[in-house]
Amino acid sequence: DLFRVAFMKRSKIALVILCITLLFALATGFALLYRFAYVLVMLLGLAFVWSWLNLQWLHVVADRKTARTQVGQWAEERLWARNTSPLPKSWLEIKDKTDLPGHHTATVINLSGRGFRSWAVRTDCRQRGRYTLGPVNIASEDPFGLFHLERNVGPTHNLLVFPRTVELPHLFLPPNDLPGDSSLQKRTHHITPNASGVRDYLYGDSFNRIHWRSTARMGKPMVKEFDAEPYSEIWLILDMGKRAHAGSGEESTEEYGVTIAASIAKRYLDANFSVGLITYGSDHIAIPAERGSAQLNRVMDALALVRATGAAPLEEVLIAESNRFGRHTTVVIITPDSGQEWLLAMRHLAQRKARLVVVMLEAASFGGVNGSKAALGTLADASVPTFLVRQRDDISAALGSSDG
Repeated sequence: DLFRVAFMKRSKIALVILCITLLFALATGFALLYRFAYVLVMLLGLAFVWSWLNLQWLHVVADRKTARTQVGQWAEERLWARNTSPLPKSWLEIKDKTDLPGHHTATVINLSGRGFRSWAVRTDCRQRGRYTLGPVNIASEDPFGLFHLERNVGPTHNLLVFPRTVELPHLFLPPNDLPGDSSLQKRTHHITPNASGVRDYLYGDSFNRIHWRSTARMGKPMVKEFDAEPYSEIWLILDMGKRAHAGSGEESTEEYGVTIAASIAKRYLDANFSVGLITYGSDHIAIPAERGSAQLNRVMDALALVRATGAAPLEEVLIAESNRFGRHTTVVIITPDSGQEWLLAMRHLAQRKARLVVVMLEAASFGGVNGSKAALGTLADASVPTFLVRQRDDISAALGSSDG
C-alpha cells in the first residue's frame, strides 16, 4: 500500500504558531506560553493519530468485472469496505483512481466497529480507448482539518472501450468477380446482406426473418429469403493520416471514420464475410481478412486504439498495400481527404481488378478547409460507388444511398 501524508493549511499555520510560541517562551520564560505550546502539540498529535487510525484495520476491495465494453455502454464495478477493528471510522473518502472519462466513484462513508458496506458504480463510456482503473484511494482527515492522509490499495485493471457501431440495414457492398455466379443464386437459411425475395412462413422460421410489409399486404406471415453470402473479401482502408482530418472529440472526422469502419466490419462479419482492416495512424495496422467473432474482436481492438496521427498520406497507403487486393476483393476506402493524389493512386487497385467503394467524410462540415466536390466528381467519372457523410449526419441513412 502507498501511504501519503499531506499537511493542510491549518496544520501549517498551527506549526508556525507553535514555533513562535516556543521562541517567546524561551526568551521570556512566561509559563502561560509553555502551556499554550503544550496544548498545540497535543492537538497536532491527536489530529494525526485520529487520521492515521482511521486508515488502519480497513479492507477495501474493488470487483471490476468489465474488461471490454463499447462506447454508449456501461462499465460496472462494485466496491466493498470492511472495518476489522472495534473502533468506528468516520469521514472516509473512497474513490477509484482512473483515467476513464466520466468515471466518478468518490464516496464518503462512515463505518461502525466491525462494520461493512458495499456499493456499485456504473460509468457511461463515451470515448473509445484503453483506460486504467485503480488502485483504490482511501483518504482520511481529522475533525480539525489539520492532516490529510491517503492510502492506495489494490491492483490496477485495464478497460478497453470499443468504438460505437450503428446498424447499417441498407448498406450493400457489391462483390466483385466471384468464382461462379451460382453462389449468388443459392438459397441459405442464414441471414445475409443478400435478400432475394419472400416466401410463406414455415414452422421454425426465425421471427427476425419476417417481412412485415409483405405480411400486411398478403394477410399471412411472409418471411425473407436470402442468397448465400459471396466468398469475396472485404477490405476496409481507414485513412488516419493527420493532414486531412478535422473537428475534435466525438464530432470529428476521426471518430466518424472509426465508427463507420467498425459498423461496416460488424455488419459483414456478422453475415459471415471475410473482412480485413488497414489503417496507418498512430501505428501501422494490417489485419488479414478473416471471418468470425474472433476477427471482429481483432478489428475492434485495433479501432479502439488507433488515432489520426499518421504521417503517411492515403496515396502511399494505397500503393504500399495494393498487392493484398485482387479480382475477388471489395475495397472500402474511408477518408476525409479530398485531394487528387490518392484518387490517382486508386488506379493501382483498379488495375488489380479490385472493386472500389469510397466513404467520403465531408471535412468542411467538421470545420476543415477543403470541400469534397471535386473529389466526388472524379469518383463519379470513374463510376466508383461513393457515400458522403457530413457532420451530424445519420450514418445509417448516409450509408444507405450511394452518390456514385
